[in-house]
Amino acid sequence: MSSTHFGFESVDEQDKARRVRGVFDSVAPKYDLMNDLMSAGMHRAWKAYTVMVANVKPGQRVLDIAGGTGDLAMAFAPLVGATGQVVHTDINQAMLGEGRNRLLDAGLSLPTVACDAEHLPFKDGYFDLVTVAFGLRNMTHKDGALAEMNRVIKPGGKLLVLEFSKVAKPLEKFYDWYSFKVLPRLGKLVANDDSSYQYLAESIRMHPSQQELKALMHTAGFGHVDYHNMAAGVVALHVGIKC
Repeated sequence: MSSTHFGFESVDEQDKARRVRGVFDSVAPKYDLMNDLMSAGMHRAWKAYTVMVANVKPGQRVLDIAGGTGDLAMAFAPLVGATGQVVHTDINQAMLGEGRNRLLDAGLSLPTVACDAEHLPFKDGYFDLVTVAFGLRNMTHKDGALAEMNRVIKPGGKLLVLEFSKVAKPLEKFYDWYSFKVLPRLGKLVANDDSSYQYLAESIRMHPSQQELKALMHTAGFGHVDYHNMAAGVVALHVGIKC
């Protein structure tokens, strides 16, 4: 049986999805609060920048993968207008439920779909834009997921991947201290869950670097790929254009 990583641990591929699901089942109720605390609110600026780069137009179709509590879907909905469509998806039912409730509270009734990014239930070339924010690193087969995202994007459309990445070298020691000492304790204090935030720190370290992810996106079929570092590489936004 093939193996993959769950944080720093090597696990069977079939077991990773179950364990990742367990992480997000646990953190879902406190997910937004912990995002604010962990990033000092910076995740809002990173997502706002992603929305700006997306440059969504009225009438366009947008797919938000691993959409979680719905931040990006909520931002895109008024931009596509009544003639467009935003589809909010996540593989995790607990996260999807949190997002659906937030969207409804904001007066937005969007298609909400539980689906696996490696097997998207949408036809070829349907979307103008696909986004995935802080979700790609949790996927077992990133190459397969990126190929699926490419499949459902129309020619000339875009994929935006917002994800934790490789921090600039002068900050590595501080970032390691914060990630492995502060985050788990914060998770224990606020969400009564230190192990999920230990996994978070480990999963970031196991995620491909900026250049490695760029190469993966090229291999998946995106003709032009660029990335924008934010917070000294703590986060990077990769932009891929389908030929």
